[in-house]
Amino acid sequence: MPVYQAIVLGVVQGLGEFLPISSSAHLILVPWAFGWQDPGLSFDVALHWGTLTAVLVVFWRDWIRLISAGLSGKGADTDRRLFWGLVVSAIPGAILGKLLEKWAEENLRAPLLIAATMATLGIILWIADRVGRKTRELDQMTIGRAFSIGVAQAAALIPGVSRSGSTITLGLFEDFTREEIARFSFLMSTPIIFGAGLLKLPKMMHEMQSGEGPVTWAALAAGFVAAAVVGVGVIRWMLAWLRTRTYLIFVGYRLLIAAAVVVLWLAGKR
Repeated sequence: MPVYQAIVLGVVQGLGEFLPISSSAHLILVPWAFGWQDPGLSFDVALHWGTLTAVLVVFWRDWIRLISAGLSGKGADTDRRLFWGLVVSAIPGAILGKLLEKWAEENLRAPLLIAATMATLGIILWIADRVGRKTRELDQMTIGRAFSIGVAQAAALIPGVSRSGSTITLGLFEDFTREEIARFSFLMSTPIIFGAGLLKLPKMMHEMQSGEGPVTWAALAAGFVAAAVVGVGVIRWMLAWLRTRTYLIFVGYRLLIAAAVVVLWLAGKR
């Protein structure tokens, strides 16, 4: 894989992981549209750890405070409850990811299926943004609500659903404000991305050391850095945007991409 392709896909990951537009869908559609080779497992891990780095850069103070409160029993009740809510929210995704990830990778990568999920989740996000009362802050996040949002996160195994898109959508239906549910979505990505990357790390190292994969160490590093740098910028931009704006721009983008995929398919792109 050329380094420029790695950088492009790193940028795509950094954008798609935190905007509600599905990074997994874009990482399938971009190589499909341009005829690039599938970069394989090692590159997938590098990109996800790049976005994990972005989350930690932006929220490291929050995580220190939450971990301290959650494990020591000291600190604010809100921080303890939020910490354990984040732990619980990772359980559905961890279980379903372990059971179904391989099956999903083999059976749910068709462009037309991705177009359908992109459009469907976009419409549901628009409805949630319209009907949600947006009255709840994160200090009202209960363990039960966190678990339900974690179930929504698990649905992101289906490309086009989007981890941030599904969690934000359910949070809006549960009446959280736009900015607060986005913040919770970004925080809850930390354990799930870290766990998935840790599980794949041995296979990644074997693939790189044996030279079986198509990705060089230079491309791996370029993708990681691009995902991390873009991820930091996107998180900060997104939280600022949502203080005064809606999710409508992302709904429109999802519908536009879905339409473009259908047009390419009908034009003979397979």
